[in-house]
Amino acid sequence: MAEITRLSTLDADFDLRLDALLAWESVSDAQVGETVQAILHAVRTRGDAALVDYTARFDRWEPASAADLEIPRERLVAAWDGLDPAQRSALELAASRIRAYAEHQKLADWSYRESDGTLLGQQVRPLDRVGLYVPGGKAAYPSSVLMNAIPAKVAGVPELIMVVPTPAGEQNELVLAAAQAAGVDRVLAIGGAQAVAALAYGTERVPAVDKIVGPGNIYVATAKRAVFGQVGIDMVAGPSEILILCDGGTDPDWIAMDLFSQAEHDEDAQSILVAWEAAYLDRVAESIDRLLPTMERRAIIETALRERGALILARDPEEAVAIANRIAPEHLELSVADPEPMAAQIRHAGAIFLGRHTAEALGDYCAGPNHVLPTSRTARFSSPLGVYDFQKRSSLILASPRGATGLGRTASLLARGEGLTAHARSAEYRIASDAG
Repeated sequence: MAEITRLSTLDADFDLRLDALLAWESVSDAQVGETVQAILHAVRTRGDAALVDYTARFDRWEPASAADLEIPRERLVAAWDGLDPAQRSALELAASRIRAYAEHQKLADWSYRESDGTLLGQQVRPLDRVGLYVPGGKAAYPSSVLMNAIPAKVAGVPELIMVVPTPAGEQNELVLAAAQAAGVDRVLAIGGAQAVAALAYGTERVPAVDKIVGPGNIYVATAKRAVFGQVGIDMVAGPSEILILCDGGTDPDWIAMDLFSQAEHDEDAQSILVAWEAAYLDRVAESIDRLLPTMERRAIIETALRERGALILARDPEEAVAIANRIAPEHLELSVADPEPMAAQIRHAGAIFLGRHTAEALGDYCAGPNHVLPTSRTARFSSPLGVYDFQKRSSLILASPRGATGLGRTASLLARGEGLTAHARSAEYRIASDAG
């Protein structure tokens, strides 16, 4: 029988046990931090030579020179052309849906004029260059290439540079094909903290970027955190999460498999079901026990469910919603008969999946919305990756002569109140001499 925590909101210690279940420490240990700092320093000071050395050391193949780190465009085209037709069609469909959704997210310029002729507004421009980190080898995710690259291209980013480790020289065909489908401009066979350093600081071969996006291991996450400020980053993500609210009307096998879908990512993933019928939780537990032995990644799922999973009994749907807002999950399934009114009550969630037929897996691959989502309760203040993450806004201010007079008086008073005389006089110079 699979071990999974059972909780009830009626338990005296429910709050404490839920908090313990949700606790996640994403900060890397001192040894990881020291290793990353050494790698960042080496790449910053030695450039391409350090990349070649680290590739030989960590990825177990030896580039003759830094030029060997670049995967040529022809290789991407060959990967695309060599795909099984069904796989190619699936990538094309996923890419088209992600692109169509992203088109709705584009920010636009706007401005307005005040009665005295003063103009105020916003000017939107894409980032100049973005770096995309993609895990390599057998643990590769072409879907992540699409989800990170396509919004950047829809935003208008002119240069998108992808880095992907190639352990023992192994290149993943699906990842390269996805790069071709998404419009990636350059691909380099480097990974780990050294790839993050190259993107952040630049080397002879790798130009410095403005922002780094994409998932990676603890060394990659630690490096991204360390270079933040030098460049922008998308987020420092924790383990995958799913929270399901169910009214008891969904096939329990479906719910069990939805819980598995996130638990199979890794042992630290979190899968939680909240229902308001105790008998239904029992039925899902039975489905878990029956289906778990059929899973290829059974050991990982079993560990994740035991260490961080839970079946929670709430008193009613309202209390279930309150729990969801408290957890602020990465993925939230509302597996209920009428999900839209319930969704309107959700304040914190990365992505919300409405209804019995909307499996979270659809969002991972091809529904359209981005699968790069805030984890570890950061949905309280963060949003999914989108086109807006690859655009910047500049404020526009044009003071008319009349506006300069009226605003200048206000600015002068405030500046002198702060003791900033040059500010005040700069504004005062523009006050019309004939103003009353």
